[in-house]
Amino acid sequence: ALRAERLLEILSDQPIIAAVKNNEEFQRALQSDVGVIFLLYGNILTVSQLTAQVHDCGKLVFVHLDMIEGLASKEVAADFIAGNTVADGVISTKAALTRRARELGLVGIQRFFLLDSKAMLSVQQFSPSSADLVEVLPGLMPKIITRVAQSTRRPVIAGGLIQDKEDVITALAAGAVAVSTTNPDVWEM
Repeated sequence: ALRAERLLEILSDQPIIAAVKNNEEFQRALQSDVGVIFLLYGNILTVSQLTAQVHDCGKLVFVHLDMIEGLASKEVAADFIAGNTVADGVISTKAALTRRARELGLVGIQRFFLLDSKAMLSVQQFSPSSADLVEVLPGLMPKIITRVAQSTRRPVIAGGLIQDKEDVITALAAGAVAVSTTNPDVWEM
């Protein structure tokens, strides 16, 4: 997938992703040096405008389907994003949604919350056809990042609780291709 390759190319130079939850963070991310923004807020009336603003700033944008008000947890959510926005891809905890996004030419990022060994089983059952990349939360588990990368055979983004340069370096050293964070101070490193 050409878009996934482009994303990985950008992340190799700029491995910090701005994850934004509100308008204030969104504006700050647009003005930052990050090349990729994860849109973690909005609704079906605003998502098109928000993705267009990101593209106008020359950045890639990924819409978290599970967090956009008005979208159902059904494959049609990916169809809506593909048909009504300029998003480069989607993020979801649901494999069916990231798989559908890939079918539509978008990059699919499947998010996993790794809270215990039971959650690790879901990673081990991951199908490489369901997503281009995986995101693991929390992102402060070097051994787990390494295991997820080996198990999924997909590039891994470490997200959640990334607070400083040491966290970024640790996640990248463990094999993550990037980190996603809502912490604006990290965006500016």
